[in-house]
Amino acid sequence: METMSGPQRGLLVAVDLDDPKRPLEPEIEEFEALVRATGATIVGRMVQRRDALDPSTLVGSGKAREIADTVRELGANVVVVLNELRPRQRKNLELAIPVPIVDRTMVILDVFARHARSREGKLQVELAQLRYRQSNLIGAGADLSRLGGGIGTRGPGETKLEVDRRRIALRISLLRGQLEQVRKQRATRRDAHRREPLVALVGYTNVGKSSLLNALARSDAFVADQPFATLDPTVRRVYLAPEKQVRMVDTVGFITDLPKDLVAAFRATLEELSEADLLIHVTDASSTDRERQQRAVDGLLQELELEKKPRLIVRNKIDKAKELAHDAAAFDVSAKTGAGLDALRAEIAARI
Repeated sequence: METMSGPQRGLLVAVDLDDPKRPLEPEIEEFEALVRATGATIVGRMVQRRDALDPSTLVGSGKAREIADTVRELGANVVVVLNELRPRQRKNLELAIPVPIVDRTMVILDVFARHARSREGKLQVELAQLRYRQSNLIGAGADLSRLGGGIGTRGPGETKLEVDRRRIALRISLLRGQLEQVRKQRATRRDAHRREPLVALVGYTNVGKSSLLNALARSDAFVADQPFATLDPTVRRVYLAPEKQVRMVDTVGFITDLPKDLVAAFRATLEELSEADLLIHVTDASSTDRERQQRAVDGLLQELELEKKPRLIVRNKIDKAKELAHDAAAFDVSAKTGAGLDALRAEIAARI
């Protein structure tokens, strides 16, 4: 979200429904990290407690005016909203607030677009963006659709909205066809390597999956301390024991409420998980938000019908953990220092 004149200045807005199962502060901190990953700067926060979201503006008309005043005071040039916005809510907020309104899904899509390197990754991100735009166009066009026929609505003269819809639908169809070809090519490559066991690293974004892959494979896969640094699957051979090695794949990180359009677009990539002989669920031992992150990963694995896959829990970053409760079901490692890696190799070898 950088502009020609430099990084955007964002005012963060969130509605807290006071759900004890989902405390807001960890999600706000995560959202701020996502916004920073787009190149924008957070210049202020506005958090509102409500019993329910306002169906018209998300925050209520009075709060919308207050947000507009704060935007002017802080010199913000974008409002980033933690909560998902419906088309009607976005439209009404844009009428009250003099800067663009960007919700969490748009931020995540922007981060994915920045980090996509391969042709496949770029196709997947574009497909997700178009599907999101398509759903918002349909919502915004509800008033026009009620006009039905009549003077000015017949014949070849299409409204801009209808033209946009048609172009988006055509582009989505083209992208789906191209991604289907990618899926077939990936399946062919998998068949060629089927004699070698496949181990897949899964986990929340930014828990150190790429660092762990590098440490186990002694490789140099791209690593960055920011969300979704890895989008394209990275496969490396990992030595476990004499005459025993596996292919290990690092996949895109998960996140709470990962937009369904992204899950759908990356389904070809995530098929690597269904072919794996073992999933290694990597968690961040130093994170105070580990339980929520683990639930999010469990939920997505269930959505992908992978909950019954053999799985090994690995707690990474033990070198940064202030305190760590004993967990007999987890392997504690540090990709940075190498602690616990030999025991992890032996466990993988025993399970394959």
